[in-house]
Amino acid sequence: MSGHESSYTPNSAFERWLDKRLPIIRFANDTVVSFPTPRNLNYWYVFGGILAVCLMIQIITGVILAMHYEASVDGAFASVERIMRDVPFGWLLRYIHANGASMFFIAVYIHMFRGLYYGSYKAPREVLWILGCIIYLLMMATAFLGYMLPWGQMSYHGANVITGLFGAIPLVGESLQTWILGGPSIGNQTLQRFFSLHYLLPFMIAAVVILHIWALHVPGNNNPTGVEVQDIEKDTVPFHPYYTVKDGFAIAIFLIMFAVFVFYAPTVLGHADNYIEANPLVTPSHIVPEWYMLPFYAILRAITFDLGPIDAKLLGVIFMFAAIAILFVVPWLDTSKVKSMRYRPVARQFFLGFVFVCLLLGWCGAANPDDPVIPALQGEASLVVSYTDAGGAAASSTYRGGDEAYAAAEAFIATLPVAAKASLEAVPAPAFQFRHLSLILTFLYFGYFVLLFFIGLSEKTKPLPESIHKSVLKARRPKSGTAVPAE
Repeated sequence: MSGHESSYTPNSAFERWLDKRLPIIRFANDTVVSFPTPRNLNYWYVFGGILAVCLMIQIITGVILAMHYEASVDGAFASVERIMRDVPFGWLLRYIHANGASMFFIAVYIHMFRGLYYGSYKAPREVLWILGCIIYLLMMATAFLGYMLPWGQMSYHGANVITGLFGAIPLVGESLQTWILGGPSIGNQTLQRFFSLHYLLPFMIAAVVILHIWALHVPGNNNPTGVEVQDIEKDTVPFHPYYTVKDGFAIAIFLIMFAVFVFYAPTVLGHADNYIEANPLVTPSHIVPEWYMLPFYAILRAITFDLGPIDAKLLGVIFMFAAIAILFVVPWLDTSKVKSMRYRPVARQFFLGFVFVCLLLGWCGAANPDDPVIPALQGEASLVVSYTDAGGAAASSTYRGGDEAYAAAEAFIATLPVAAKASLEAVPAPAFQFRHLSLILTFLYFGYFVLLFFIGLSEKTKPLPESIHKSVLKARRPKSGTAVPAE
């Protein structure tokens, strides 16, 4: 935290000389080695270090892959295949980079949920939280841009859908979409600018990460109790060796899990259609983004109704971006004076429900919106014969019952004159579809943040510990019992 005295002492003439001119060693010591850190941080706090490792892996592998990639419609897919087959260890670099994006998002989602649970967004850490949200937004943009680069079927058509969303914006939408694509449709110019931005944004993320760490060092770490440091000697320990060892152990476990995906299931988190070269004339039956964007994709597709002058497409775009934007104002939506949900029993139950809602939104995003949520509960489809009666009015006749219904419908059509223009259509039975579930979950998602405001005003919280070190001593206090004297 800011204000703690430096414990660095130069040990050589060179270090003393450098310390007077560029105190970089002192800076590293004060911000990493001797930085006072709350002594009660648990393993949910290791994901910051894991994210730093993920970012370095993505930048290093991305730079090397960029040396062999060709950003053109004719050569992009072939260059990826060349990386996989001809470049030494190219297959390994690509699988590390592709799965590294998923590992990055797994870690960042856990990091964000931990921050929400322990109230790490509350004063005096609002700027820290906002910078984290900016990093998350940049990650989403980088991942979307990178998803197009392999030039597979899902890359092309997914980019077509997402860039088409900008066209829904009134007045400037069409011009904005053309500007993003670099022309009227996706082509070489689109691939080249997406590649350039995908290369640039990770370095912007790294820059915001530096600001994020700086903002962390001003007030210091939050902790599971939410109680601020009162006595540096009793409430904190130096970051090294206590948390460097703990973070190092967690990073090693995480990298083992990472390696399992890279070597044993490198394609399980991707989509099979993306291994087919992009063909604008053949559209996949079900277009989906990568798994880490599925909750927001579900929110986008859940909005199928107009709201006044706002059509359904624009309203879906507004809801999707609002789902991310609302994270920026969480510090002011939560009115409780208590940070950690350890001591907020009502808010904790709603938080667990919120996590469940986010998981269900991801499930809905991966499914076809018109499919029934529970197929076994859907009734049997009916056959509808539409025709024009003798008076020229539209009429229809419905048949149910499987093969018998089909035979009856065909027999009825045979009795109608040619002028009736009869047609046969299979109409599925009404069912609770994924788009219905997505709509309910969308309102529950936003409802959680609204409820935070009112829960904070009325919730009765548990008593907080007096200090960090007393909460640690209380947790480690031995169970009461009668001591047996030694003989």
